Amino acid sequence: MHQWLQNKKIVVIGGTTGLGLAAALEFVNEGAQVVVVGRDKENCEKAQAALKEKGVGYQGDATQPETAAEAIRLCTETFGGFDGLYHVAGGSGRKFGDGPLHELSLEGWRYTFDLNLTSMMLSNQAAVREFLARKQSGTILNMSSVLGYAPSPAYFATHAYAAAKSAVFGFVKSIASYYAKDNIRINVVAPALVQTPMSKRASEDEVIVNFIKTKQPLNGGRVGTPEDLNGASVYFMSDLSGYTTGQILSVDGGWSVSEGQI
Repeated sequence: MHQWLQNKKIVVIGGTTGLGLAAALEFVNEGAQVVVVGRDKENCEKAQAALKEKGVGYQGDATQPETAAEAIRLCTETFGGFDGLYHVAGGSGRKFGDGPLHELSLEGWRYTFDLNLTSMMLSNQAAVREFLARKQSGTILNMSSVLGYAPSPAYFATHAYAAAKSAVFGFVKSIASYYAKDNIRINVVAPALVQTPMSKRASEDEVIVNFIKTKQPLNGGRVGTPEDLNGASVYFMSDLSGYTTGQILSVDGGWSVSEGQI
C-alpha cells in the first residue's frame, strides 16, 4: 500500500493529545517522521511512546516565540529535514472570561487570541522562515473551526473564540497569497464539534449531543472523532496538495449546511 507521506518530516504544534495526536499517529502510519509539541510533560512522553521511533515529543508553550522554532530545529536535527507544519494548538478561553459579548472580559479576549491566533502566527512564521532559508517548498496546515463562519448561538456563544478562528481564515489567505511564489502552500481545516479534551463540556452534555444529531447529521448524527480529520490532514501535508493553497476545508459532519434542531 502506498504511503502518502513517505519520508516527510513534520512538526505538529499541539500534537500530544486530541486532534493533533491522532494526526501525528496517522502521519507516521503514512510514512512520516514527526515532532509533536505540547505544554504538558506527561502528555509529551505518552505521545512519544505511542509514536515509537518515528516520533519525538517536545514540551513547549505555543504562545512563546521560541517554541516552534526549537521544534523545527529538533525535527531537522533528529530526522534530517523539515517538510511541513500542522498547527493544531488552540482552545477555549471560557474559563478565562470568554463568552457572549456583554459578558466577555478583556482577559478572556486576550487569552483566547493568544492561544488561538498568536500561537499560530508564531509557528507559521517559524516554518516560513525555515523554508525560505532552505530555499525549499513546504506545506503548512492550520486548524480553525466552523464557529469562525457558522455560529451556533444557543450552545456555543464564545465570541472571542469565534473571532480568533475567523481571523485564521484571513491570515491564511493573506500569507498563502504572499508565499505562493516560493512554493510554500498554506491551508486551513475547519472542524465542527469533535471529541477532544477541550470539547468535553459539550460532548458530554445530553442536550447538546441531541442537537448535534441534527446539526452534524452525517454517519447517523454524532460528535466527530479526531480520526475523522485524518484524511484531510494527510492530503494537505502530502504532495497530493501540491497545487492547492489558501483553501479552507470544513470537515464538519454537515454542520455548515444543516440548521440543527434545538
